[in-house]
Amino acid sequence: MKEQVGLRGKAWFKALTGSDTPNHGDDPNSVLATTAAVGNESALFLCVVPDKDSRFPCVRDGQVGLEEAFTLATHIRAVIAEDRDKPREAKRPIIAIVDVKSQAYGRREETAGIFFAAATSADAYASARMAGHPVISLVAGHAFSGGFLTHGYQANRILAFDDAGIVIHAMHKEAAARITRRSVAELEKLGHEIPPMSYDVREYAKLGLLFKLLHADDPQHSTSNEVAEVRRAITEAIADARKGKLDLSNRWESDAAKETRKGTLAVRAALEAQWFNE
Repeated sequence: MKEQVGLRGKAWFKALTGSDTPNHGDDPNSVLATTAAVGNESALFLCVVPDKDSRFPCVRDGQVGLEEAFTLATHIRAVIAEDRDKPREAKRPIIAIVDVKSQAYGRREETAGIFFAAATSADAYASARMAGHPVISLVAGHAFSGGFLTHGYQANRILAFDDAGIVIHAMHKEAAARITRRSVAELEKLGHEIPPMSYDVREYAKLGLLFKLLHADDPQHSTSNEVAEVRRAITEAIADARKGKLDLSNRWESDAAKETRKGTLAVRAALEAQWFNE
């Protein structure tokens, strides 16, 4: 039986903040947001979870929809405004707990402008990062497609569990198999040869996009020692983000990226040379 998307995210949100309920009256039931301690400071924690009673069908199984995207952006923009005049070292960290199935591509969402809502949230995360807030993503379960782009991918540093239940990818296997005209088995075989095609988080780590892989015997039911270790990793990621660049260049300047993404880096260098010679 497949594990429901969102359960790990909710479990880790509670483990790290002590809360697992939405801000009633303000937020939809699908968004968890609270301020909690991390290290010796306070941080804004955000998580998108399934809402079986949502009026938007796609949100019921853990997709990031209109209300979720706008709610995330609202919380992030509030923190940016409140900390606007603070020095970089005093700006609050923003922690995205990620366990999302995808972006909500339902007819209702498309009609109402899901593309705009998703862009609003992604822009808020990017704006917070560029304003000096350490934005950290903890991938606790699935991080698929537009869901991850909307919630968490703009982070300075990304943490993920070293676990078979973690999947970070642009598409679900079945969809990728249809588009590439392969069977799922053929797609999985190809993933062993080409890291970007793999659904294994260890292969994803080879791309240089992760700050650190974490361990938990059961990510949905963590021990106190595992929670403490994740807290330490988040604190370390915050410190590293604060002393690093505000852009995302660390993702292609890392040792892993230099080893695995040589073709990408060569193309990037060629494009930059053409751009600056124009």
